[in-house]
Amino acid sequence: PPPPVAMERKQADYSNLDERYTIQGERYQGQQYSHIYYTRLHHMRTLLHALVPSRKPHLPVTTVLGLEEGKDCVLVGTLYKHMKLKPSILDEYSKERSAIPLVKPHNFMHSDDNLILEDESGRVALAGAIPPAAYVTGVVVALHGKETSAGNFLVEDVMEAGLPPQTVLPSINEDKYVVFVSGLSVGSSTFNPLQFQLLIDHITGHLGDENEQAIASKIVRVVVAGNSVHIAPRFLNGQTVAAKDQPRIAEPIKELDIMLTQLVASLPVDIMPGCNDPANFALPQQPLHRCLFSGASTYNTFSSCPNPHQFDLDNVKFIGTSGQNIDDLYRNSDAKDRLEFMERTLKWRHLAPTAPNSLGCYPYTDKDPFLVETCPHVYFAGNQDRYETRLLKGTEKQQVRLISIPRFCESGIAVMLHLHSNNCIK
Repeated sequence: PPPPVAMERKQADYSNLDERYTIQGERYQGQQYSHIYYTRLHHMRTLLHALVPSRKPHLPVTTVLGLEEGKDCVLVGTLYKHMKLKPSILDEYSKERSAIPLVKPHNFMHSDDNLILEDESGRVALAGAIPPAAYVTGVVVALHGKETSAGNFLVEDVMEAGLPPQTVLPSINEDKYVVFVSGLSVGSSTFNPLQFQLLIDHITGHLGDENEQAIASKIVRVVVAGNSVHIAPRFLNGQTVAAKDQPRIAEPIKELDIMLTQLVASLPVDIMPGCNDPANFALPQQPLHRCLFSGASTYNTFSSCPNPHQFDLDNVKFIGTSGQNIDDLYRNSDAKDRLEFMERTLKWRHLAPTAPNSLGCYPYTDKDPFLVETCPHVYFAGNQDRYETRLLKGTEKQQVRLISIPRFCESGIAVMLHLHSNNCIK
């Protein structure tokens, strides 16, 4: 038989753009979260004010305090959604006397939810053409309407910032692929080591015929989007862990390291933390410490990245999260699928509008790192219920590939993106 043909793996120019998500030299000194909302409103108001002349010419832009009854105007402010079912820490304390049953629903929506708009001058209750189900606390919008005799603001039209400006998708003349995988949950009862080993062998070119190996050689990067390990909750209850149990905590991480070492020996890998990983809880989650990966971290192809994660690959712009921002939107609002939540975050120009209200985040004082200033070409969210993808088109010819990555331990699905055409295969 002819000798096997040696194949060379394709490479792509990678630039990491995570600087805005890394917390360096910041010190928590008891600051409140109001600074984030102020920064968000200040930034978004400038964008929305620029839209008003083209969308609503001849209408004055006013503040909540400057409203006049019956007079048409435009208001710019931050939405607050009053939710009857939203859990409160006070209910936990007063549960003996509380008439409200302490259920933990997967979704806190209720037909009585209502929206309020806030700016620096005050707040006003909203009525009319703004469905509470589609919005969440923390979104900055411009509203056309008028004040009613009851003191509410009757909304006639909602103006959102829309997709941010985008650079043209570069034309890449050769086939290159990026693989996304999330929710490996190494150490959980649903984790199947054989399934993950098959994926690794496929990516590294140890499986399949020449055709499959030729495709594998065109994979230029693997992105592991959160929840890579599962540590039994009984070890995480704040009690001192017995000496005999300590190896059991480290076991899943060691197993993951062995698996990742096989990958990084062959191609570059980015690993992001998720809500179940040994990282900080609040967004932006800082990179998993390199000492957890004694094997993989010895390779320069191994990158431990924050969540959210932003990077360029051959000038194709990527941005993505391990899924917490989308899961929280699902708990607090309604949409036909997870991709619609992703679409909304881009149109609102904010990756995590519910932070810090119902999603933990760092109390920044001078910036809001989750603002989306340039439109990505690819936007992904890990640890979702199922694989979904679609191409989102903007009004100024923007095109974004939205990818909902399923949990690998449940679905056995990894997602492969073709860089040249921006199309996905699972």
